[in-house]
Amino acid sequence: MPELPEVEVVRAGLAPAVIGATVVAASVIDERAITRHEGTAAEFEARLTGRSFTGAARRGKFLWLGIDDGDHALIGHLGMSGQLLLRPAGAPPERHERVRLDIVHAQHGELAVVFADQRTFGSLAIDVLVPTADGAAAGWGTDAALLPSQVAHIARDPLDPAFDDRLWRATLARKNSAIKRVLLDQTVVSGVGNIYADESLWAARIHPETPANLLSTRAARRLLTEVRAVLEKALAEGGTSFDAQYVNVNGQAGYFAHSLNAYGRTGQPCARCGRPIVRDAFMNRSSHFCRHCQRLALAARALG
Repeated sequence: MPELPEVEVVRAGLAPAVIGATVVAASVIDERAITRHEGTAAEFEARLTGRSFTGAARRGKFLWLGIDDGDHALIGHLGMSGQLLLRPAGAPPERHERVRLDIVHAQHGELAVVFADQRTFGSLAIDVLVPTADGAAAGWGTDAALLPSQVAHIARDPLDPAFDDRLWRATLARKNSAIKRVLLDQTVVSGVGNIYADESLWAARIHPETPANLLSTRAARRLLTEVRAVLEKALAEGGTSFDAQYVNVNGQAGYFAHSLNAYGRTGQPCARCGRPIVRDAFMNRSSHFCRHCQRLALAARALG
């Protein structure tokens, strides 16, 4: 599933082409792509046609394009395999194309924004904007303290300037769940999925099953520092692509997969100690870690 770096790469790629652009036609090819939208496909098309986009913003794994009525946005979630692609006007249909927006931009001319999704878990919707709970800007790419109602329950991500480090520490202290479970909880911290959770825990030398409330203040800070470092590096490298399902708006893959130290490296030597990386079942997923560097027994010493 695309995580923060991948979604941010897509948002940043869309922004120059869509901000200020007007939708001249909207076409829903597969209604499964608008399951989050409260309305019909025809209504979705009609509400977008003739409207202009005022911004491109993101919080966690959600991105949205502000609509010029000032009260609504086109919200997108890429799900497992969703792609938002920029194509020339009149370009042939993409494989697994679900929605197409034909737009015209004063500088870039006529373009098509295509939502393609092989596994159909992603979606688009027109959603009302609501105030942020803390009064700060809603996320990356916007100065407005407004976000789609469907995103209101999503926590800020670790790269957000308004992320509250003290709240992070206090939240961990209240939770006896495994720290990896907490990292994947989008109501605690957003944008971190399985790949970047494994990488951050490896970097911080913390076993994924360590109860969050056993982490010392120093360990909690170290983990947050490593989460940010991993996300920033992945963002700089265009995200992680293991197959053709994640690409940027131009169809190009990210190359952070070459920088992975834990995720997907089962049986390969740990970059720190040389012991093999192991893979354990975790929440219908897998955790990848080093049993030597990330010892669960260290939890008894509060991982200071």
